[in-house]
Amino acid sequence: MHILLVEDHPDNREMLARRLERKGYTVSFAVDGAEAIDRRFALDPDVILMDISMPVMSGLEATRHIRARETDKRTPIIALTAHAMESARVECIEAGCDAFATKPVDFPALLVLLATYGGAQAA
Repeated sequence: MHILLVEDHPDNREMLARRLERKGYTVSFAVDGAEAIDRRFALDPDVILMDISMPVMSGLEATRHIRARETDKRTPIIALTAHAMESARVECIEAGCDAFATKPVDFPALLVLLATYGGAQAA
């Protein structure tokens, strides 16, 4: 499974990518919302892990742009945010995200979301 990891913080990006790659996932990166839009359509990933708070363009705004441009395939988007309140979850879902995970990331729970939205879990 190919994952587009959208995360502006280099340490978070590298740590999560290493853990995902050890589980057999292929991981590509975007460092802000604008780049996420370009890479979604250039790479056609199976799932997008979208940080919500980023410079240039937020993950919510990027999600809205992606959803507006999708025509033949809806790529699952899992929001990643440090905001654990219900209102944050609702805002992410309303923007077009399929699921919501809080930071720090609960990795076993994230693997379940990836299996749910991206197909079978990697070995």
